Amino acid sequence: MANCKLQLETRLIHNNHSVDPGTGAVSVPIHHASTFHQADVDAFGKYDYARSGNPTREALEDTIAQLEGGTRGFAFSSGMAAISTVFLLLSKGDHVIVSEDVYGGTFRVLTEVLSRFGIEHSFVDTSDLKQIEGSLQPNTKVIYVETPSNPLLKVSNLRAICELAKKNNCLTFVDNTFLTPILQRPLELGADIVIHSATKFIAGHSDVVAGLAVVRDEQLAEKLAFLQNTFGAVLGVQDSWLVLRGLKTLHVRLKQSQQSAGVLAYFFDRHPAVKQVYYPGLENHQGHAAHFQQASGAGAVLSFRLAGEAQVKQLVERLTIPVFAVSLGAVESILSYPAKMSHAAMPEAEREKRGIHGGLLRLSVGLENIDDLLADFTTALDAIAEGRTSAENTDYRWNRGAV
Repeated sequence: MANCKLQLETRLIHNNHSVDPGTGAVSVPIHHASTFHQADVDAFGKYDYARSGNPTREALEDTIAQLEGGTRGFAFSSGMAAISTVFLLLSKGDHVIVSEDVYGGTFRVLTEVLSRFGIEHSFVDTSDLKQIEGSLQPNTKVIYVETPSNPLLKVSNLRAICELAKKNNCLTFVDNTFLTPILQRPLELGADIVIHSATKFIAGHSDVVAGLAVVRDEQLAEKLAFLQNTFGAVLGVQDSWLVLRGLKTLHVRLKQSQQSAGVLAYFFDRHPAVKQVYYPGLENHQGHAAHFQQASGAGAVLSFRLAGEAQVKQLVERLTIPVFAVSLGAVESILSYPAKMSHAAMPEAEREKRGIHGGLLRLSVGLENIDDLLADFTTALDAIAEGRTSAENTDYRWNRGAV
């Protein structure tokens, strides 16, 4: 067993799967096998069919379980596969409370899929414990929380929510994608299941789609294992290996990205073209104090609001460094437009009600030099503040391919 006394940063590299026991290889072997020979008719080995278990995927599942402090980990073919499968622990007639500005894919599976099977839901501002209490019903079985939430970075008090859930015989599921086990470990605060879109910071290179879940209780883990095997949305071995490789550099990537995010958040907060900044690292963020009671850092994702969609288009046209794309948590900075990307599945009226306006942008800060990022955003935002058009501002642009 790996030495649990080691610091988390060390355990990202030195863990139960650091060295292959058969060969001494310092990289987990990729087992491209769909089936496994059985030497005995009456006693099968540990592996029989790859949907049920594969050594490469198991290495990732064991590693994330150790990092999150859970009893068992599970690797899925996407973040939504992980989320959908954990929701299948519910039954017809059950009720779930969900963070109101939850990721659009989670909103979609609740409103358009699970609702057809008699699973009820209530979207609640989970940063307000009283609202959660007021939404509890006799059939409430799960409180599902994103903290910080996507895309408004609202902070929910995990310890208080978990205590409330236990008093009411509920489970607590936490999406920990934004912070990873490096910055926040919900299971240690009382959560029952923690979920990741491993596509994001954990893998970190925009080259794999994956989801992870870690369970605290062994009995609940057995139920989730049954669902994973039954529905079969498992992560392939090549992708499992890529996620394992990404984990080794997670700490240094997140540390650098978080440092740059803090600088950019401070800059946005003082720029006249920016109407509001959402980042728990800022002292004026509503959830700042609560966040740092349960997390060791603010993360590398922030959102900011311009006057409207017209200004969003101007900014995107002028910026040269961040990619304008879906997703987050990669080595490159990614600028996203929630209204038409992550939350496009949410009706406009629902988005507006939650504060996901047409001027809102989400930025995942990558590993570029912070001075380059600041210069890029300064040029683009200054032009917006001064009312210059793109045509009048061509001298500020350069050919990305020539850099």
